[in-house]
Amino acid sequence: MKTEFLDATPSALQQAAQWLQAQDVVAFPTETVYGLGADATSEPAVAKIFQAKGRPADNPLIVHVHGRDQIARYVTDVSLMAQTLIDQFMPGPFTIILKSNGTVTPTVTAGLDTVAIRIPAHPVARDLIEAAALPIAAPSANLSGKPSPTTASHVYQDLNGRIAAIIDGGATGIGLESTVVDATGEVPVILRPGGVTKQDIEQAVGRVELAGTLTEQEAQPKSPGMKYNHYEPDAPLVLISGDSAFFQAQIQSYQQEGKKVGVIASNERLTQLAADHDYACGSRDHLEEVAAKLYYALRYFNDTDVDIILAETFTQAGIGAAIMNRLSKAATYEKKQQ
Repeated sequence: MKTEFLDATPSALQQAAQWLQAQDVVAFPTETVYGLGADATSEPAVAKIFQAKGRPADNPLIVHVHGRDQIARYVTDVSLMAQTLIDQFMPGPFTIILKSNGTVTPTVTAGLDTVAIRIPAHPVARDLIEAAALPIAAPSANLSGKPSPTTASHVYQDLNGRIAAIIDGGATGIGLESTVVDATGEVPVILRPGGVTKQDIEQAVGRVELAGTLTEQEAQPKSPGMKYNHYEPDAPLVLISGDSAFFQAQIQSYQQEGKKVGVIASNERLTQLAADHDYACGSRDHLEEVAAKLYYALRYFNDTDVDIILAETFTQAGIGAAIMNRLSKAATYEKKQQ
């Protein structure tokens, strides 16, 4: 299959919409990461997502719609709490899980009685969904288990020849996938942290709970990002929790073993470290910058000769919870200073 690389022009979006209507798959930008979209009501179309990504069949997909009024087409009911969340955070980097009415194909919901729905804020994503006049099932547009794509070139690296087209809308803004909240009960439960923080949700509706991470032997996940390893770079990733002296000692220990060491760290920390390759992912005082650069950092070392990557850990406050969620899933293990 030849993958077309398209600029985000009106005519290109119309062409991409026609591909979606013809049950092909198309990658497109959102404010979080690039998504790989297909008609959420078509079993053959959605199957192409799983085939292109190599995605586990029990991992549900998020359905992207154009506006709030469309949510009712795919769910049985919307509680007052759920409506508050929708009004407060959508469009935006927020996904809500509600009871499905069965309109989307069972492959999208992984056979569950719930459906995850999001209204992207990115104008290209919104225009594409409107032009296609379809609900678009769309996970991140990368090979399953690899870092999510924040540029069209990342998508091309992973999926060239596997999908119909890639729409180039430039680099994404937030850089981490949406927050996923289960709103089927009385109390909302965060299944995956993202750009909308726990504190944001608490201010909107009060009490919020956090779900645990599932192992591969446990129950079927309600949300992407709960069960399987994700975001892994080509070289093993190790988290380093400690001061700069401890971090540098870990670098030197691996180098003494004959390994080339790459480092992902904040601007502040990198001034105190020396490694074979490094990537500054932003300031510790501006974690939104770290979030936006995280997946780019994980992919950066794929084009180097490093044997291992060491990454700084960050606070769990605010969007730091989403950063550490992704780093923890990408990492082989963590080394902590005693």
